[in-house]
Amino acid sequence: MTRFSPRGWRRNRNPADFLSVQTPSLNQFRRIVVKVGSSLLVDRDRGRLRQAWLAALAEDLADLHQRGADVLVVSSGAIALGRTVLGLPSGPLRLEESQAAAAVGQIALARTWAEALGHHALTAGQILLTLADTEERRRYLNARATLGRLLDLRAVPVINENDTVATTEIRYGDNDRLAARVATMAGADLLVLFSDIDGLYTAPPARDPAARHIPVVERITPEIDAMAGGAASELSRGGMRTKIEAGKIAASGGTHMLIADGRGKNPLSAITQGARCTWFLTASTPATARKTWIAGSLEPRGTLHVDAGAARALAGGASLLPVGVSRIEGEFARGDAVLIRDGDGRLLGRGLVAYDAAEAALVLGKASRDIAAILGYPGRAEMIHRDDMALGVS
Repeated sequence: MTRFSPRGWRRNRNPADFLSVQTPSLNQFRRIVVKVGSSLLVDRDRGRLRQAWLAALAEDLADLHQRGADVLVVSSGAIALGRTVLGLPSGPLRLEESQAAAAVGQIALARTWAEALGHHALTAGQILLTLADTEERRRYLNARATLGRLLDLRAVPVINENDTVATTEIRYGDNDRLAARVATMAGADLLVLFSDIDGLYTAPPARDPAARHIPVVERITPEIDAMAGGAASELSRGGMRTKIEAGKIAASGGTHMLIADGRGKNPLSAITQGARCTWFLTASTPATARKTWIAGSLEPRGTLHVDAGAARALAGGASLLPVGVSRIEGEFARGDAVLIRDGDGRLLGRGLVAYDAAEAALVLGKASRDIAAILGYPGRAEMIHRDDMALGVS
């Protein structure tokens, strides 16, 4: 896909200047996360799903899927649906009321997505996450592996925040940030945030008639930050501020992001046909950003020594299998960063290990097919997957 070199926002720069910046098209992306907010999915007056709108969006998602793209959905709506079923009043809910509404609404939400996607012969897989699942490395690896396997099987993961087990107050904008974290976790190269506004403006357009639309943001600067407004509605947890925060997360993970008005039918097709939106660009790629994070941001907890055959395989782009590990050092847990050294002690790189130190000691030097018999359960085939590895770093 075309790469973009961010040049930043110059003070007093006319937003029309950004029209000259080359922008991507949806057809360039191989893995796309689409975030749908409650205010789009649920009729706020009746508390019911907008069935026709969802059917049109599912049609768009099926078109992306058919051309070979991996598609993931981060969907709000469980609380909005559940509060109607339970007869909860309008206005802010207490935490336990929000959790009860989510427990009821999640059933309807999952069923609806499964039916909408199933109409196009797509299989939906429900995943409930918390922000903690995207921050703690062991849980992060589990979630990442599950997402990867679903995508390998050509299913469409439908992700929502697991509000029923939240331990802190459910806040506006959680799913914007969650969508960005899911995008970086899954190695997506595009995050689409559908909203009730067609992008970023120089000021909140509802309050400032002179506000101008910005089609492209090459880098999120303090000036861009200052343009964000507050939360939009009772049903929608999101506001422009949380979308800007999502943009920062996405950009750091090598993921482009766009904000578009999702209220009309077939909103993805509308983008393809030139509907107004705001692109947030990144100069990195998901793979590069992830390897940079592994190489420089994590303290190694141990060392894996590999034999000559494994060293050659790693140089050729392979994952590190248990059979190629000759010795381990240190006390590490699954998901920790470890160093990788060859038989002469030379540092080859570092990566996120798929086994605790005790388990690694049991399977080192063994074929992957023997892991289940040794550990008593089917573990990972790789000691370190190539996507979780950065070679040639100190």
